[in-house]
Amino acid sequence: MTENHAPFLYVVVCASGIADGVGELIAAAHAEGWKVGVIATPSALGFMDQGAVEAQTGYPIRSAWRTPSHPQPLPPADAIAVVPATFNTVNKWAAGISDTLALGILCEAYGLGIPVAVQPYVNSAQAAHPAYAESLARLRSMDVMIGDYVPHQPKSGGGRDTYNWTHVLDLLRPTFGSLSGWST
Repeated sequence: MTENHAPFLYVVVCASGIADGVGELIAAAHAEGWKVGVIATPSALGFMDQGAVEAQTGYPIRSAWRTPSHPQPLPPADAIAVVPATFNTVNKWAAGISDTLALGILCEAYGLGIPVAVQPYVNSAQAAHPAYAESLARLRSMDVMIGDYVPHQPKSGGGRDTYNWTHVLDLLRPTFGSLSGWST
């Protein structure tokens, strides 16, 4: 993070029925002084209004690897928020699987020392699987900050009204403090 420049937040969006609510986090992050770029899992693209997200952030949504001849479309991340963090993404990330751009960025974040905050979105049947608790434990051991989402009932499409999009900002705040000294 360079003095007098807004810090840059990558928002990793996973495929779920609530992914279209990501604008709430983007607006809150902007209000706190962050610039925001969205990295979507390939499946997440079908769950959100790509044009609206790009208009809101001012950056293209990234979901695929770029070739070396193409310029970086986003500045480097000062922090990463993973919302909604699905069962699939949490488990693959904890296992070190890097088969999408989003997972590649998350796997590299640990080695780069980039702070990461996660707000899970899983149902209670998924949360009961032993791999999920093990994955959360591994991510915590990597200093990933994990939100307090209570799993919803399977097949309910639940959680939409109770999902806290901005909790990741609460988790990152102790690391970054007040951003009011940064200019956008």
